[in-house]
This record gives sequence, C-alpha cells and structure tokens, in this order.
Amino acid sequence: MSRILISNVMIFEGTEKDLRPGEVLVQGNRIQAVAGPGESLPREGAEILDAGGATLMPGMVNTHCHLTYNNGTTVAELTALPVEEHVLLTMHNARLALDMGFTAAIGAASAKPRLDIVIRNEINAGKIPGPRLLAGSPELTVTGGLADDNKYDQKHPSISIICDTPDEFRKVVRTMIREGVDLIKFNNSGDSFCFPRMAAYDNPMTDAEVAAICDTANNIGKRLAAHAHADSSVRQCMKYGVEFIFHATFATDETIEQLEKVKDRHYVSPAIAARYNTTYEAKDWGITTDVAEIIGNKRELEEGIKVMRKMRAAGIKVLPFGDYGFAWLPHGTEARDLEHFVNLFGYEPWEVLRAATAWGGEAWAGKSGEKMGRVQPGYLADILLVDGNPLYDLSLLQDRHSLLAIMKDGLFHKPFQGRATDMRVAAE
Repeated sequence: MSRILISNVMIFEGTEKDLRPGEVLVQGNRIQAVAGPGESLPREGAEILDAGGATLMPGMVNTHCHLTYNNGTTVAELTALPVEEHVLLTMHNARLALDMGFTAAIGAASAKPRLDIVIRNEINAGKIPGPRLLAGSPELTVTGGLADDNKYDQKHPSISIICDTPDEFRKVVRTMIREGVDLIKFNNSGDSFCFPRMAAYDNPMTDAEVAAICDTANNIGKRLAAHAHADSSVRQCMKYGVEFIFHATFATDETIEQLEKVKDRHYVSPAIAARYNTTYEAKDWGITTDVAEIIGNKRELEEGIKVMRKMRAAGIKVLPFGDYGFAWLPHGTEARDLEHFVNLFGYEPWEVLRAATAWGGEAWAGKSGEKMGRVQPGYLADILLVDGNPLYDLSLLQDRHSLLAIMKDGLFHKPFQGRATDMRVAAE
C-alpha cells in the first residue's frame, strides 16, 4: 500500500478558522496521520513530498452539480445535443470539475435520464477522470412547471420528466431508481427562467404529488432534492424529508425558524450565481439588468440574499455552488461562489470553505458513514495543494494554476511539480 508524506504545509483542516503548519501522511486512499506544529511523522517507507509552504486543504464538494449542462442560454437548450455528443460533453465537464479542485459532486438533475448514471459508472470504474459522483435524475416537474417547455401544439424536449398525478410520479421515481440514480430531483416551485408562466414564489405541486415522490424514494433508500424557491416548497421539503433544499429564496421567518429546529436533516443550496450573474452579467445573451428585473430574477437575488443571511445566523447549513453550466455562469467557474458567500451573505472566508469542504463532504456521504471533507486521520485522501492562502484570497481557488496538486482517493489527478514561487527563486 502506497505511503505519501506531505511535509512543509499549512493545513486548512476543513472546520477551523486558521491555517496551521504541519504534515500529512496518506496511506492507500486514506489520511493516515496528521502532525501539528513542531511534530513530525515517521518517514520509513514513505514517498516524501515537500510542499514548500503551500496550503493543504480538503477537496471541494459541489452539492448542486449539473455536469450534463452544456453552457446553453435556455433551459430547453441544455438538453438539445444528440445523446452521443452529450455523453462526451458530460465526460469533459467531469474532468474539468476535478481539474478545478472538486473531488466530489452531487448530481442535481441530469439533462437526459441516464447521463449522470453512465458517467458515474465510468468514473467509478477508473475509465475516465472526474469527481466522486452521486447520479441525479432529470427534473421531475408538472405540466406548466419549470422545465416544461412544451406548447399546446409543439413539443420541446427539456431537462424534465413531466407527471401530473401521484401515481405518475411514483412510477417515474421507480423507473429512475431501476436505471441506477442515487438521487431524485423534483421542481416544486417556479423560477424566473420560466417567466411568465410561473413565478418562483408559486408552487405547482400538490402535497399528494410531493408525498408520492418522497415516500417512494425514501422507501427504497434513495436521496431527494427539490427546486424549492417558494415558502410552501421549503415547508414541503421539511414535511416529507427532502434532504437537499435548492434555493429557498422566499422562505419566511417562520419557516426559517422551523428549519432551524431540524437543521441536522437538511442542506440549503441557494445557487446564488444563477441569480447574480443573470442580473448583472448576462447582457451579451440578451438579459440586461432591466430584463432580469422584469422576469423576476433580480427579486430572487435580493430576497435570496436576505434569506441566506438569516439562515447563516440560524446556523443552518447553507452550501455554495450550484446551477453552473449556463452561458453566463459556465463550467469551470464554480469557485466564484465562495466570494459570493462573503460579499453577498456576510460569511467569513473560513466559514464558506467549511461549507465547501467539511459540510459538503458530510452532505455527500449522507448516512453512509463515509468520512470525507476534512484533513483528519481516517478521512478519504481527497485533498488539494494551493499556491497561497485561500483564507486571505479565495480567488486562488478560481485559478487552476494555483492548484499545485489534486489528489482523489489517494491518487494524484494532478501531481505536485513544485511551487511557482520556488521555481522563480531557483531561476534567480
């Protein structure tokens, strides 16, 4: 079994406010030991890697990931590729995610029913590079809901499966579980992306439909996520055991208070870049700030900021990343969310890194008992070496060149070649 000793590092453990000097021993696919300041670990039989003072931290976890999205401009466009090209695109997106320091991801809806499944299987078999992936279903929606892009006399395929009764939803959930998904995603709210059909604060799904989805998935041990902007949507998530609550934009103070009481059962993913970038950075695709205000996206941004600040204060686990894969928030830029959490929600840098690593790892593992997302003995060796201190400069994690090494499952996806600063000194 391989032994790699990474010395001369500053460690972000995943939950602590500060970096601390130390060294880390990786044996096989686990972190075997961690030494603190002034301590050293046994060297016998280990490959020694002197990291030159770089930061060692857990790999990031994207808990609201759409590897199948094609950087399109509309929801319907996200599924428009023929399936052959779409498989290849998803494969390339998986590699890009790992290249950018994401060692694990949760599929938050697949643009075609089996794309997440086949990519997960190829990653697990070691045939293609990519993060640890939980495969998501397409978005289960209702007629007229988000991702129903049909018209009365025109069929427009989208990223959804459309159902309208509890029995229809029950059958689709069972079908997707048969095909191999890890997670069922459904849309129990509207969104500015389906303007003017259904606003984000409206909920088109009945309790009976949501209950059918959730009871069926829970009975078979599968996990659940909901596109849940509306207050009533968030309440349904709590009532029926939906672990991943995406957006939660219009949650009232009363709902936030209820969520605080069960905060150990849920994770909230606001996917705030979809709101921010669409409001301020999408004019090249025809969405000016005025248009964003007309369709309701700017309001979603403003309300989402208020709600996430309250959830942070309540100690609810709010997680970064989500909904990347549109033209104005393309794959490979997900780490920008870290700065959104600081600038928009008031998080300290260490807090959002905790959410991106320790909390993300906890969310990915679920009830499995797997240990991931921290630099601690016994945890999976999914780690990054960063050329600098991300607690001072979160933008380092947006630059693939600042990621000096990327290790997943104890193996280097990107081997360490030295620090740029060391190379400059050597050249002089």
